[in-house]
Amino acid sequence: MDSFDRAILSLIQADVSLPLNEIAGRVGLSPTPCWNRIRKMEEAGIIAQRVAVLDAARLGLGVTIFVSIETADHSEEWLARFADTVRAMPEVVDVYRMSGDVDYMMRVVVPGIDAYDDFYRRLIKAVPLKNVTSRFAMEKIKATTALPLENSPVFKARKKTLKT
Repeated sequence: MDSFDRAILSLIQADVSLPLNEIAGRVGLSPTPCWNRIRKMEEAGIIAQRVAVLDAARLGLGVTIFVSIETADHSEEWLARFADTVRAMPEVVDVYRMSGDVDYMMRVVVPGIDAYDDFYRRLIKAVPLKNVTSRFAMEKIKATTALPLENSPVFKARKKTLKT
């Protein structure tokens, strides 16, 4: 990974619909080497997928809830059941296993409180939980899908190698 790869990733994080010729021109490569780099990063899993970012509010999905989950059961069977359950619930857009006083954190997107109540009832019916805490987002201050590439140790290690 080098400065060309970083520049390519920065561009496609901002707009994956850019034509290959434009990406190549902006990073200082011809289209074929640029495409080869993109393809290699896809094969390596660095570029995990290409998607469109949608505006939830304009689609009538304007309520975001952060849900903290605590469980009394930490068995593999419980985790498999929980994972299968939340993967099958389209309202759940992110789920993380956490350290600290909360076991799992989810981000849920719904059209309104009634829809969240329906989601909540299906969740607690499907999996035994110790505690569920819901926090409703009042305002989105920042949201991005772009990773902070300038902080990536992959690129920092490459810079040190080039300086020495």
